[in-house]
Amino acid sequence: MTIDHVAVWTGDLEQLVKFYCRYFGAETGEKYVNQAKGFASRFLQFEDGCRMEVMTSSTLSLTGAAAGAQRMGLTHLAFAAGSEEAVDELTARLRMEGHVVADGPRRTGDGCYESVVLDPDGNRVEITA
Repeated sequence: MTIDHVAVWTGDLEQLVKFYCRYFGAETGEKYVNQAKGFASRFLQFEDGCRMEVMTSSTLSLTGAAAGAQRMGLTHLAFAAGSEEAVDELTARLRMEGHVVADGPRRTGDGCYESVVLDPDGNRVEITA
């Protein structure tokens, strides 16, 4: 078994797609729209084949969480940058371009080197070495 994709609701489809393309190298698929259901989505594909579906709805009443909130359920996505230097560089770039760096870069208690940034919707994204 492999994970086919992870899906994320957003209030601004194009903003979230641009974030993951710009900073994490995603390639975006065609926009799918179902007018009858008030639904639109795009699939993002990453270099290793992993995919993310970014979705929006004009008919559902979606509940949000505070930016960066630790919550039950899916709590973060993690991207392997390949090295500590790559973690440092991407984290600095995100900070410089106005994105929230919630933690790090740092070495965690279990020995991982990582930082945590927030995407435009406040989802936690780990950048690991």
